[in-house]
This record gives sequence, C-alpha cells and structure tokens, in this order.
Amino acid sequence: MVIVSHEIFLQIESDETVIAINIHKPEKQEQVWACRYEIAWPEGARIFEAIGFDALQALVLALQMIGAEIYSISYHREGRLRAYNDEKGYGFPVAAPLRDLLVGADKLAM
Repeated sequence: MVIVSHEIFLQIESDETVIAINIHKPEKQEQVWACRYEIAWPEGARIFEAIGFDALQALVLALQMIGAEIYSISYHREGRLRAYNDEKGYGFPVAAPLRDLLVGADKLAM
C-alpha cells in the first residue's frame, strides 16, 4: 500500500516530465521490516526496499535512499531536476556523508 507519493520534475529540452516517487507502508518480513519504494525515471521505474529493525527505521532508510539517488543522478548534477517552483531541494533527507550535496530547503532542514 502506497503511503506517500511525491513528484519531482525533469527538464527535457523545452518541456518537463513528472518523475513519480511512491513509498509503500513498511511490512514485517520474518525478523526485519522492509519499506519498498519506486522512482519512475524516464529510463524505467526503479524499485527498491530499505530494510530496518522496525517499521520506523525502514521508512527513514527508504527516505534517505531516495534522497541519495536523487542527489547522485546526473539529472541533478546537470541542474535539470526540481521539486518546487520557487525553492531548490527535493524534500528528502540524505545520510551524513552526502549532506554536502544538499541544496535549498533540504540544506536548511538538516
């Protein structure tokens, strides 16, 4: 079950395309919890799971993994991604080693 959906936008030539991000409810898997998420890049959707000791840890790790992917992708480095009209950033946290990559509101939210 999707519990959170978010959109970022990719500039392609003179147009923008929507990149949908869906985060699913964490689910118990034997002795761990898994939080599945999907990012619908133009090349194809990427589906991953973050694994944690409890539901909250799995969700937080999924958010950080999404942030890491967004900040690491060439679209970000090329300046072709945005989430908001008047503010830089994407609304996702990243793990400590990647915090120097943050921009805009993401950087202020640390």
